[in-house]
Amino acid sequence: MKTGLVLEGGALRAIFSSGVCDGLLDGGVMTDYVIGVSAGIAYGVSYVSRQPRRNLQVVTRFAPDRRYMGWRNLTDKSNRSYFGLKFAYDTIPNQLVPFDYDTFAAYPGQVEAVVTNLNTGKADYLPVPRRDKESLVLQASCAMPLLFPVFEIDGQPYLDGGIADAIPWQRALDKCQRVIVVLTRPRTYRRKPDRVMKLIRRRYKGYPAFLEVMERRAEVYNQNREQLFQAEREGRLLVIAPKSTLGVARTERDTEKLRLLWAAGYQSATDRMEEIRDFLQG
Repeated sequence: MKTGLVLEGGALRAIFSSGVCDGLLDGGVMTDYVIGVSAGIAYGVSYVSRQPRRNLQVVTRFAPDRRYMGWRNLTDKSNRSYFGLKFAYDTIPNQLVPFDYDTFAAYPGQVEAVVTNLNTGKADYLPVPRRDKESLVLQASCAMPLLFPVFEIDGQPYLDGGIADAIPWQRALDKCQRVIVVLTRPRTYRRKPDRVMKLIRRRYKGYPAFLEVMERRAEVYNQNREQLFQAEREGRLLVIAPKSTLGVARTERDTEKLRLLWAAGYQSATDRMEEIRDFLQG
């Protein structure tokens, strides 16, 4: 029976998901398929490479570091992102907190990242290359509008996968019989319309299909969550969500708050480990 893991994005709030993944690793749980959005998959690859607490080490060391994130990076013509792209996606995994490419490459399952195609306004599901030292697909999946440049892969322009498919549980159910979904917002959360739509319309005026999706993003996201919880009630999947985000922002620098949110994720997984194992075994 094929099992899957879905990881929602949320920038540094995805440290909750990392806690869940680390709990799964410590509990000996590895799924056959992993799909994630934005930071969900950028952090999620450390689950596949079996490196518990790697993401916790990264964020607690570098969240306060201006090389990792800060407005100066956005004005750098060679970077054009709030996050230091070379530092975050090259220097850290290849030098400072090494990523285990060999173990990642040996994973027998499938790993996908969600990206939003600006030409179509739809989600594309790209396989995460096993030895991409620049993490181009992961960068594209994380590319929040206005805060990242547009990434071109195979001739197509991409931004953050969370715009078109923020919680790709339906994609996972198409491939797996048992699916765990990890959210980064509490169950009571309702997304509100983007306050910067005026800027987004101006910046991406050449992509009308993308703008149409952006206009309906909050509505579609909220509907998708309702459908997700209905599927959970039907026993089709298992959902793990934080009771609170503990005030952690997408660009949080407070390392103690990040540690606490990671710990909440870890505890959520360990508390439900027997339930998780029983569910995955069917």
